[in-house]
Amino acid sequence: MIKNDEKCGSSFLKNCKPYIGMISLQFGYAGMNIITKISLNGGMSHYVLVVYRHAIATAVIAPFAFFFERKAQPKITFPVFMQIFALGLLGPVIDQNFYYAGLKLTSPTFSCAMSNMLPALTFIMAIIFRMEKVNIKKVIYQVKVVGTIVTVAGAMLMTLYKGPLVEMAWTKHRESHSSGGTSGETSDRDWFIGCILLIIATLAWSSLFILQKAALKTYSNHQLSLTTLVCFMGTLQAIAVTFVMEHKASVWRIGWDMNLLAAAYAGIVTSSISYYVQGLVMKSKGPVFATAFSPLMMIIVAVLGSFILAEKIYLGGVIGSAIIVTGLYSVLWGKYKEEKEKKMLEEIPEAIKNNSDRNEANGNINNELQKGDHDGGDTKSCHSLVINIPLSARVAST
Repeated sequence: MIKNDEKCGSSFLKNCKPYIGMISLQFGYAGMNIITKISLNGGMSHYVLVVYRHAIATAVIAPFAFFFERKAQPKITFPVFMQIFALGLLGPVIDQNFYYAGLKLTSPTFSCAMSNMLPALTFIMAIIFRMEKVNIKKVIYQVKVVGTIVTVAGAMLMTLYKGPLVEMAWTKHRESHSSGGTSGETSDRDWFIGCILLIIATLAWSSLFILQKAALKTYSNHQLSLTTLVCFMGTLQAIAVTFVMEHKASVWRIGWDMNLLAAAYAGIVTSSISYYVQGLVMKSKGPVFATAFSPLMMIIVAVLGSFILAEKIYLGGVIGSAIIVTGLYSVLWGKYKEEKEKKMLEEIPEAIKNNSDRNEANGNINNELQKGDHDGGDTKSCHSLVINIPLSARVAST
């Protein structure tokens, strides 16, 4: 009984790991949004931030990859190199540069709200590349589709509808001048450009998930190595982009300030750790599951932003958050039922296989019986035949 309880407990923990990992990542991403916004407002170049971020990530994750995964390393063929090159281009260069630029022109909460298109875009791309199947006649897939649409609708509601200001306990007595430097000073034109940049970043991010799933087939047992290579390749590409976009040497200067904290935090938490955890989760659950948790980041950022950056929370944001959570759990429910159905289908062929093996063994016995009759009877064969003859046949012969 104790052993069964231990097995159930270990099985429960194993099933919870992907959920705990992705929820923890959302807190890490939320902290990155707040710290990065402060750093960008202080004048740091987002191109330089991307370089420092991935240089630190490479330095942090490379020793672990060397000590734990140095044996039986996959060969870096030209197709594998192109996958790593594309991952570095999509993630560190395109996604993060465009996201930081959009974040600078908007706000952390709004940027996270726009990122909630990620599950929908990833779901669509997964269908295109046949990583996900959709049978619209089944309730499971209907729930997944509806959940994705509801999630995006909630994010759009937060974007298009503000509503009245919601007074929180910690913001009720705050003076109006405390919100200086927030997104309220951004012009409508800059806000629109920021939206476009965030959409491009989200598209690149969803493409990263799809391609990373394919790359994990080669690096299934060397995920730390894959993370190191992607961060290193992204660093080289980001350096090249920064040299093209930034022509002042002063932009590379960094001291013991918020800029260093932003680069170190982003490099350690949201690059090295997040890439590795995402790889583990996608290996077992797929890219759609990994992206389905992104709406939680927006809720966390909205709360932290009201504390740290004095961001105002409006009724539209609260309603949109509730809608997003509803859509999120709809997608997760559909994903859970789909996996349960797959396991049942995998167990059925195994049972059929065992049954066919049993029938084949019985057929071999019958063949041996017929062979013994034609050969006139061998003493050793007769001894084995007596054991295998059914009871009913022996009764009939007497």
